[in-house]
Amino acid sequence: MRIDHLETITLRFEYADGFRYAGGQCTARVTSLVLVHTDSGQVGIGAAYSHPGLVHLIVQEQLAPLLVGEDPTEVESLWQKMYRITRWYGRKGAAMTAIGAIDTACWDLRGKSLGQPVWELLGGQRLTCPAYASALLWKEPAALAEEASKLIERGFRRVKMRLGYGGDRDRASVRAVRDAIGPNCDVMCDGSMRYSLEDAASLGEFLAEQNVFWFEEPFEPEDIDSYVALSSRVTPPLAAGENEFGLQGFRELIRAGALDIVQPDVSRCGGITEAKRVADLALTAGLRVAPHTWSDAVAVTANAHLVASLPHGITVEVDQTGNPFIEELLVEPLVVHDGLLSLSNAPGLGIELNPATLQRYRLEDPLHLPDGSYSDMIFGKSFL
Repeated sequence: MRIDHLETITLRFEYADGFRYAGGQCTARVTSLVLVHTDSGQVGIGAAYSHPGLVHLIVQEQLAPLLVGEDPTEVESLWQKMYRITRWYGRKGAAMTAIGAIDTACWDLRGKSLGQPVWELLGGQRLTCPAYASALLWKEPAALAEEASKLIERGFRRVKMRLGYGGDRDRASVRAVRDAIGPNCDVMCDGSMRYSLEDAASLGEFLAEQNVFWFEEPFEPEDIDSYVALSSRVTPPLAAGENEFGLQGFRELIRAGALDIVQPDVSRCGGITEAKRVADLALTAGLRVAPHTWSDAVAVTANAHLVASLPHGITVEVDQTGNPFIEELLVEPLVVHDGLLSLSNAPGLGIELNPATLQRYRLEDPLHLPDGSYSDMIFGKSFL
C-alpha cells in the first residue's frame, strides 16, 4: 500500500445565534479534514484544528509531494520526515497541526491494513472511553443550571463550564451547575486564560469547596511561572495544553511542575504519534492525560482511541454547543451512555464520513475564510 494523493477538506458552519464566552460572541465554526488516499483504495482520515488556509497550503504545497509513493503505515518515520521539513517555520502552530492530521490518517490506514482498531494498536484493551460534555458558555446561572441538567440527561456524567467573568459571577455560576447535577457528577472549570495569579488562587479555594474536578487554563500558555506558583496554592488539579504543541512544549510544562493534568489534542499538537509521546512523558512524571477536543468528530474519535489505550487517561472532550461537525459528520454518530463514549472494534479509527455533511458545509476556497469569530480563531477586526 502506497500513498497516492492527499485531500484537504475545509468545513464551515455559521450559527444562527452563536454563544457568548470570554473571547466575545462566537458566530461560526471551522475545521479541516485531511484524507490520505492510497493506491489500494483505502483512505485514512485525519483532522486539523487551525487556520484552514495555512493547513491547506502546508499539506498540499509541501507535504503531499514528499509523501506520494510512501508507505502510510510507517507512521513514525513519516512523522519525522514531515517534522524536519517544516522545522524552520514549524515546531508549533499550523505546521504541527497539519502534520498531526496526516499522522492520524496514517494511523487509521495502519489499523485498516492490519485489521485492528487504533486503540488496540496503541496497547488498549477497552471498547469505551470516558467522555465529558463541553458546553456551558456564558449564560445566567439559572440557564447554566438548566443546560447542565440536560447534558446529564443525554448520558454524560461530567460537564465542563467556562468561567472568566470574575468575582461573584464566577462563583454563582459554579454553584448553579453543581447544584443542578448533584454530588455524583463531575464539574470541570475552564478559566479561559482570564485571571491574575491572586484571583486564580482565590477562585481555586472556592472551586475546592465545590469539589471541582479540575481547574483549566487560568493563565495564557506562555505564563508557565504563574501555573507553577498556583499549583502549590490550590487543591483542584490544574489542567492545560490545548494551546501547546508537541513534545517539546509539554516537556517544558511537565519539567516545571506546572500541571497535574496534560491536555494534548491530536488535531492540534502533532497527531496520534506525538500525543502518545506526550502521554508517555506524563506517565513517567506521574501525571494524568485528558485531551482537548473542540473541532469535529474525527478529532474526538482519535483522541478517544488514545485515552482508551492509556492507564493514566482520564476522559475525552465532546463539544455540545450544537456543532454539526460533532453531531452530523460521521455515518455512525458518536454515542455516549452513562459517561462512556463507545468505540468501534472495526479496523483503524472505525469511522466513515457522512458525504451529505461534507457537501453541505464544504468551503471551496480555504484561503478566503469569511470574517467571523470562530471560537478560537477570529477573522475581521470588527469581531475582536
